[in-house]
Amino acid sequence: MAPINPAIDDKSHQILMDKMDTFSIHKPFRNPNWKPSRRNKNIKQIVSEASRKEASLLATQTASGISTPAVESAGISTPAIPSISHAAQLAQESAAKGPTITYTNIESAPSLHPSSQRRYCDITGLPAPYTDPKTRLRYHNGEIFGILKTLGPGSAEAYLAARGAHTVLK
Repeated sequence: MAPINPAIDDKSHQILMDKMDTFSIHKPFRNPNWKPSRRNKNIKQIVSEASRKEASLLATQTASGISTPAVESAGISTPAIPSISHAAQLAQESAAKGPTITYTNIESAPSLHPSSQRRYCDITGLPAPYTDPKTRLRYHNGEIFGILKTLGPGSAEAYLAARGAHTVLK
């Protein structure tokens, strides 16, 4: 069915097109309600938070009934009421042991994993990316390799012994 009045239909069509036009609406690039989920922490904050968490965990373990001995009477085990001297003794024992070594504890021993150990030049002490296959000495660059080639027969073993990599065959 054809429209009766084409002028009115064109006017309503233009109004509809203006309502549906999304180009004129301001669209911000970033959501104005967005907030970051968390902030970054520096290493000092991380270490202090970990030590506080460990200290509170240690305090709750010593204060809880886990470390108190159980008294059995008539087949029913109940935790004994800790006295002040018993609590002092437990605190003294935990202090004598020192801090608990955990994965996040900063006071733990250095890693002995081969990937964490750096290799240093036997001559200069600089980082050594190369190893001489004949003498097994580590060297920093080609200049040091030239020095290694001029060494006498016993000096390579002396450098290996100083590093602790010398093998004695009997």
